[in-house]
Amino acid sequence: MINKLTNQEQCVLELVAKGMINKEIAKELNISIATTKAHLESIYKKLNAHNRVQAVVKAISLDIIQI
Repeated sequence: MINKLTNQEQCVLELVAKGMINKEIAKELNISIATTKAHLESIYKKLNAHNRVQAVVKAISLDIIQI
């Protein structure tokens, strides 16, 4: 069972899906790069993904995000 993403994690993942890098995501959400990375690690764990591409693909297939 996949743990539900927080609102902030979902925002991060949507920005990843748009092709943004960590620095851009941090600036867009007014958070630190370290916080962005922490959100990504949590997302990977919850979605059982090993990288950004896998996370986005799984999130789309599970209808968590739309592009």
